[in-house]
Amino acid sequence: MNRIIQSDNLIFLKTIDSASIELIYVDPPFNTGKRQFRKQLKTVRDEAGDRTGFGGRRYRTSLVESQPAASGYLDQFDDFLGFLRPRLLEAHRILSPTGSLFLHIDYREVHYCKVMLDEIFGRPCFQNEIIWAYDYGARSTKKWPAKHDNLLWYSKDPTQYTFNLDATDRIPYMAPGLVGAVKAARGKTPTDVWWHTIVSPTGKEKTGYATQKPLGILERIVRVHSNPGETVLDFFAGSGTAGEAAARNQRSFLLVDESPEAIAIMNQRLKPYLATANMSRDNIPQTRVAPTPRSGKAGSPTKASRIRKPRV
Repeated sequence: MNRIIQSDNLIFLKTIDSASIELIYVDPPFNTGKRQFRKQLKTVRDEAGDRTGFGGRRYRTSLVESQPAASGYLDQFDDFLGFLRPRLLEAHRILSPTGSLFLHIDYREVHYCKVMLDEIFGRPCFQNEIIWAYDYGARSTKKWPAKHDNLLWYSKDPTQYTFNLDATDRIPYMAPGLVGAVKAARGKTPTDVWWHTIVSPTGKEKTGYATQKPLGILERIVRVHSNPGETVLDFFAGSGTAGEAAARNQRSFLLVDESPEAIAIMNQRLKPYLATANMSRDNIPQTRVAPTPRSGKAGSPTKASRIRKPRV
Protein backbone atom coordinates (compact mmCIF):
# COMPACT_ATOMS: atom_id res chain seq x y z
CA MET A 1 0.00 0.00 0.00
CA ASN A 2 1.25 3.50 -0.86
CA ARG A 3 1.36 5.80 2.16
CA ILE A 4 2.32 9.35 3.06
CA ILE A 5 3.05 9.94 6.76
CA GLN A 6 3.35 13.29 8.53
CA SER A 7 5.68 12.70 11.46
CA ASP A 8 9.06 13.26 12.98
CA ASN A 9 10.84 10.62 10.92
CA LEU A 10 12.83 9.20 13.83
CA ILE A 11 9.65 8.49 15.78
CA PHE A 12 8.06 6.79 12.80
CA LEU A 13 11.15 4.77 11.84
CA LYS A 14 11.07 3.10 15.25
CA THR A 15 7.63 1.66 14.41
CA ILE A 16 8.82 -0.17 11.26
CA ASP A 17 9.70 -3.86 11.51
CA SER A 18 13.33 -4.88 11.13
CA ALA A 19 14.52 -6.18 7.75
CA SER A 20 11.28 -5.12 6.04
CA ILE A 21 12.24 -2.47 3.45
CA GLU A 22 14.06 -3.26 0.22
CA LEU A 23 15.16 0.23 -0.84
CA ILE A 24 15.67 3.41 1.16
CA TYR A 25 16.45 6.72 -0.51
CA VAL A 26 16.94 9.79 1.65
CA ASP A 27 17.67 13.36 0.64
CA PRO A 28 18.13 15.15 3.98
CA PRO A 29 18.82 18.86 4.37
CA PHE A 30 22.39 19.59 3.23
CA ASN A 31 23.29 21.86 6.17
CA THR A 32 23.99 24.79 3.85
CA GLY A 33 23.16 27.38 6.51
CA LYS A 34 20.60 29.00 4.19
CA ARG A 35 16.81 29.08 3.93
CA GLN A 36 15.78 26.81 1.07
CA PHE A 37 12.79 27.92 -0.98
CA ARG A 38 11.63 27.79 -4.57
CA LYS A 39 11.50 31.14 -6.34
CA GLN A 40 8.14 31.91 -7.97
CA LEU A 41 7.79 33.56 -11.36
CA LYS A 42 4.78 35.23 -12.94
CA THR A 43 4.14 35.97 -16.61
CA VAL A 44 2.12 38.79 -18.19
CA ARG A 45 1.31 39.53 -21.83
CA ASP A 46 3.92 41.88 -23.25
CA GLU A 47 4.80 42.16 -26.95
CA ALA A 48 8.34 43.13 -25.89
CA GLY A 49 8.55 40.22 -23.44
CA ASP A 50 11.38 37.72 -22.98
CA ARG A 51 9.52 34.51 -24.00
CA THR A 52 7.10 33.22 -26.59
CA GLY A 53 3.96 31.35 -25.57
CA PHE A 54 1.05 29.60 -27.27
CA GLY A 55 0.13 30.99 -30.68
CA GLY A 56 3.31 33.06 -30.86
CA ARG A 57 2.16 35.48 -28.17
CA ARG A 58 4.93 37.23 -26.26
CA TYR A 59 5.13 37.26 -22.44
CA ARG A 60 7.29 38.99 -19.85
CA THR A 61 8.43 37.07 -16.75
CA SER A 62 9.17 38.60 -13.37
CA LEU A 63 10.07 37.31 -9.93
CA VAL A 64 7.35 37.23 -7.30
CA GLU A 65 8.97 39.21 -4.51
CA SER A 66 6.59 38.37 -1.66
CA GLN A 67 7.15 34.81 -0.47
CA PRO A 68 5.14 33.32 2.43
CA ALA A 69 7.09 33.69 5.64
CA ALA A 70 6.85 29.96 6.34
CA SER A 71 7.74 28.75 2.84
CA GLY A 72 10.74 26.46 2.46
CA TYR A 73 12.89 25.54 5.43
CA LEU A 74 16.01 26.67 7.29
CA ASP A 75 18.82 24.31 6.27
CA GLN A 76 21.08 24.68 9.31
CA PHE A 77 22.06 22.30 12.13
CA ASP A 78 24.38 22.77 15.09
CA ASP A 79 25.16 19.03 15.04
CA PHE A 80 24.31 17.70 11.59
CA LEU A 81 25.84 14.24 12.07
CA GLY A 82 24.22 13.96 15.49
CA PHE A 83 20.90 14.64 13.79
CA LEU A 84 21.45 12.08 11.01
CA ARG A 85 23.08 9.24 12.94
CA PRO A 86 20.06 7.84 14.85
CA ARG A 87 17.98 7.97 11.67
CA LEU A 88 20.59 6.10 9.66
CA LEU A 89 20.94 3.52 12.43
CA GLU A 90 17.20 2.90 12.09
CA ALA A 91 17.56 2.74 8.31
CA HIS A 92 20.17 -0.01 8.67
CA ARG A 93 17.90 -1.94 11.02
CA ILE A 94 14.85 -1.90 8.76
CA LEU A 95 16.67 -2.70 5.50
CA SER A 96 16.00 -6.18 4.12
CA PRO A 97 18.94 -8.63 3.88
CA THR A 98 19.47 -7.70 0.21
CA GLY A 99 18.35 -4.09 0.56
CA SER A 100 20.17 -0.84 -0.23
CA LEU A 101 20.39 2.67 1.19
CA PHE A 102 21.03 5.76 -0.94
CA LEU A 103 22.04 8.89 0.96
CA HIS A 104 21.79 12.01 -1.21
CA ILE A 105 24.07 14.76 0.09
CA ASP A 106 26.47 17.40 -1.24
CA TYR A 107 30.15 18.27 -1.10
CA ARG A 108 29.91 20.06 2.25
CA GLU A 109 29.02 16.98 4.30
CA VAL A 110 29.62 13.91 2.11
CA HIS A 111 33.04 13.06 3.58
CA TYR A 112 31.74 13.08 7.16
CA CYS A 113 28.62 11.13 6.19
CA LYS A 114 30.67 8.43 4.50
CA VAL A 115 32.80 7.87 7.60
CA MET A 116 29.63 7.62 9.69
CA LEU A 117 27.99 5.16 7.27
CA ASP A 118 31.17 3.06 7.19
CA GLU A 119 30.77 2.70 10.95
CA ILE A 120 27.06 1.84 10.75
CA PHE A 121 27.09 -0.53 7.77
CA GLY A 122 30.73 -1.65 7.73
CA ARG A 123 33.18 -0.51 5.05
CA PRO A 124 32.67 -3.62 2.86
CA CYS A 125 29.01 -2.62 2.43
CA PHE A 126 29.95 0.62 0.68
CA GLN A 127 29.29 0.03 -3.02
CA ASN A 128 29.51 3.37 -4.85
CA GLU A 129 29.69 7.10 -4.59
CA ILE A 130 27.58 8.33 -7.49
CA ILE A 131 28.13 11.85 -8.75
CA TRP A 132 25.04 13.57 -10.10
CA ALA A 133 26.42 16.31 -12.33
CA TYR A 134 24.37 19.18 -13.73
CA ASP A 135 25.11 22.48 -15.41
CA TYR A 136 22.68 25.13 -14.25
CA GLY A 137 22.72 28.33 -12.23
CA ALA A 138 25.27 30.95 -11.32
CA ARG A 139 29.00 30.40 -11.72
CA SER A 140 31.53 31.53 -9.15
CA THR A 141 34.49 33.59 -10.35
CA LYS A 142 36.54 32.85 -7.22
CA LYS A 143 36.58 29.02 -7.33
CA TRP A 144 35.39 26.16 -9.53
CA PRO A 145 31.56 26.23 -9.44
CA ALA A 146 30.03 23.34 -7.51
CA LYS A 147 27.69 21.66 -10.00
CA HIS A 148 27.16 18.19 -8.56
CA ASP A 149 25.55 16.25 -5.73
CA ASN A 150 26.79 13.02 -4.13
CA LEU A 151 24.84 9.80 -3.64
CA LEU A 152 26.35 7.23 -1.28
CA TRP A 153 25.14 3.68 -1.93
CA TYR A 154 25.41 1.13 0.88
CA SER A 155 24.01 -2.41 0.83
CA LYS A 156 22.90 -4.35 3.90
CA ASP A 157 25.10 -7.27 2.83
CA PRO A 158 28.45 -6.66 1.11
CA THR A 159 27.86 -9.20 -1.70
CA GLN A 160 24.16 -10.09 -1.73
CA TYR A 161 22.08 -7.15 -2.97
CA THR A 162 19.64 -6.23 -5.70
CA PHE A 163 21.29 -4.75 -8.78
CA ASN A 164 19.22 -5.09 -11.95
CA LEU A 165 21.60 -3.47 -14.41
CA ASP A 166 19.55 -4.60 -17.39
CA ALA A 167 16.64 -2.51 -16.09
CA THR A 168 18.50 0.79 -16.29
CA ASP A 169 18.01 3.41 -18.96
CA ARG A 170 20.85 3.70 -21.47
CA ILE A 171 22.78 6.83 -22.38
CA PRO A 172 24.39 7.96 -25.66
CA TYR A 173 28.03 7.24 -26.46
CA MET A 174 30.19 10.37 -26.43
CA ALA A 175 31.90 9.19 -29.64
CA PRO A 176 29.28 7.04 -31.40
CA GLY A 177 31.36 6.84 -34.56
CA LEU A 178 33.95 4.72 -32.72
CA VAL A 179 31.58 1.94 -31.61
CA GLY A 180 29.54 1.16 -34.71
CA ALA A 181 25.90 1.76 -35.64
CA VAL A 182 24.39 -1.07 -33.58
CA LYS A 183 26.03 -0.08 -30.30
CA ALA A 184 25.45 3.60 -30.97
CA ALA A 185 21.72 3.00 -31.46
CA ARG A 186 21.49 0.90 -28.28
CA GLY A 187 23.48 3.30 -26.12
CA LYS A 188 25.51 2.33 -23.08
CA THR A 189 24.84 1.76 -19.40
CA PRO A 190 25.67 4.65 -17.05
CA THR A 191 28.81 4.83 -14.92
CA ASP A 192 29.07 6.36 -11.45
CA VAL A 193 28.82 9.86 -12.95
CA TRP A 194 25.23 10.74 -13.90
CA TRP A 195 24.68 13.79 -16.08
CA HIS A 196 21.10 14.97 -15.63
CA THR A 197 19.52 18.41 -15.60
CA ILE A 198 17.91 19.79 -12.46
CA VAL A 199 14.13 20.22 -12.27
CA SER A 200 13.39 23.17 -14.53
CA PRO A 201 11.88 26.16 -12.70
CA THR A 202 9.35 26.40 -15.56
CA GLY A 203 8.98 22.70 -16.46
CA LYS A 204 5.98 20.40 -16.04
CA GLU A 205 7.79 18.35 -13.40
CA LYS A 206 8.09 21.31 -11.03
CA THR A 207 5.98 21.11 -7.86
CA GLY A 208 7.14 24.36 -6.26
CA TYR A 209 8.96 22.55 -3.45
CA ALA A 210 12.46 23.74 -2.61
CA THR A 211 15.26 21.28 -3.47
CA GLN A 212 12.99 19.01 -5.57
CA LYS A 213 15.06 16.27 -7.24
CA PRO A 214 14.57 15.05 -10.84
CA LEU A 215 12.35 12.06 -11.51
CA GLY A 216 14.94 10.63 -13.91
CA ILE A 217 17.52 10.22 -11.13
CA LEU A 218 15.07 8.46 -8.81
CA GLU A 219 13.65 6.20 -11.51
CA ARG A 220 17.13 4.90 -12.30
CA ILE A 221 17.73 4.07 -8.64
CA VAL A 222 14.32 2.43 -8.21
CA ARG A 223 14.52 0.28 -11.34
CA VAL A 224 18.04 -1.00 -10.68
CA HIS A 225 17.99 -1.41 -6.89
CA SER A 226 14.53 -2.87 -6.29
CA ASN A 227 12.02 -5.23 -7.91
CA PRO A 228 8.35 -4.75 -8.82
CA GLY A 229 6.09 -5.21 -5.81
CA GLU A 230 8.73 -4.15 -3.28
CA THR A 231 8.66 -1.07 -1.04
CA VAL A 232 10.64 2.15 -1.43
CA LEU A 233 11.03 4.30 1.69
CA ASP A 234 11.98 7.97 1.77
CA PHE A 235 11.89 9.52 5.25
CA PHE A 236 12.93 13.01 4.09
CA ALA A 237 10.31 12.83 1.39
CA GLY A 238 9.94 16.50 0.47
CA SER A 239 8.12 16.77 -2.86
CA GLY A 240 7.60 12.99 -3.15
CA THR A 241 9.82 12.27 -6.16
CA ALA A 242 10.84 8.87 -4.74
CA GLY A 243 7.17 7.99 -4.40
CA GLU A 244 6.36 8.87 -7.99
CA ALA A 245 9.41 6.95 -9.23
CA ALA A 246 8.28 3.91 -7.23
CA ALA A 247 4.67 4.04 -8.38
CA ARG A 248 5.58 4.50 -12.04
CA ASN A 249 7.68 1.34 -11.82
CA GLN A 250 5.24 -0.92 -9.97
CA ARG A 251 6.75 -0.51 -6.52
CA SER A 252 5.00 0.62 -3.35
CA PHE A 253 6.10 3.78 -1.58
CA LEU A 254 6.28 4.87 2.04
CA LEU A 255 6.97 8.59 2.37
CA VAL A 256 7.60 10.44 5.64
CA ASP A 257 7.99 14.16 6.24
CA GLU A 258 7.20 16.51 9.11
CA SER A 259 6.48 19.57 6.97
CA PRO A 260 2.80 20.39 6.28
CA GLU A 261 3.94 22.02 3.02
CA ALA A 262 5.62 18.80 1.89
CA ILE A 263 2.61 16.68 2.87
CA ALA A 264 0.26 18.92 0.90
CA ILE A 265 2.48 18.80 -2.20
CA MET A 266 2.86 15.03 -2.02
CA ASN A 267 -0.86 14.42 -1.54
CA GLN A 268 -1.57 16.51 -4.62
CA ARG A 269 1.25 15.07 -6.73
CA LEU A 270 0.63 11.43 -5.84
CA LYS A 271 -3.16 11.51 -5.69
CA PRO A 272 -3.53 8.95 -8.52
CA TYR A 273 -1.48 6.42 -6.54
CA LEU A 274 -3.08 6.87 -3.11
CA ALA A 275 -5.93 4.67 -1.92
CA THR A 276 -6.44 6.81 1.19
CA ALA A 277 -5.34 10.16 2.54
CA ASN A 278 -2.06 10.52 4.39
CA MET A 279 -1.82 9.12 7.91
CA SER A 280 -2.13 11.57 10.78
CA ARG A 281 0.23 11.78 13.73
CA ASP A 282 -2.30 10.01 15.95
CA ASN A 283 -2.10 6.89 13.76
CA ILE A 284 1.66 6.55 13.86
CA PRO A 285 2.03 4.10 16.80
CA GLN A 286 -0.26 1.61 15.01
CA THR A 287 1.45 1.95 11.63
CA ARG A 288 3.76 -0.94 10.83
CA VAL A 289 5.34 -2.21 7.64
CA ALA A 290 5.35 -5.98 7.49
CA PRO A 291 8.32 -7.83 5.98
CA THR A 292 7.91 -8.82 2.33
CA PRO A 293 7.63 -12.63 1.98
CA ARG A 294 10.51 -14.16 0.07
CA SER A 295 10.78 -17.43 -1.75
CA GLY A 296 14.50 -17.45 -2.43
CA LYS A 297 16.92 -15.68 -4.74
CA ALA A 298 18.27 -16.43 -8.15
CA GLY A 299 21.70 -15.71 -9.50
CA SER A 300 25.26 -16.55 -8.66
CA PRO A 301 26.18 -15.66 -5.06
CA THR A 302 29.68 -14.77 -6.22
CA LYS A 303 28.54 -12.14 -8.69
CA ALA A 304 26.67 -9.39 -6.89
CA SER A 305 26.03 -7.51 -10.11
CA ARG A 306 23.85 -10.38 -11.36
CA ILE A 307 21.82 -11.11 -8.24
CA ARG A 308 18.08 -11.11 -8.82
CA LYS A 309 15.22 -11.56 -6.40
CA PRO A 310 11.85 -13.05 -7.41
CA ARG A 311 9.06 -10.70 -8.31
CA VAL A 312 6.30 -10.57 -5.77
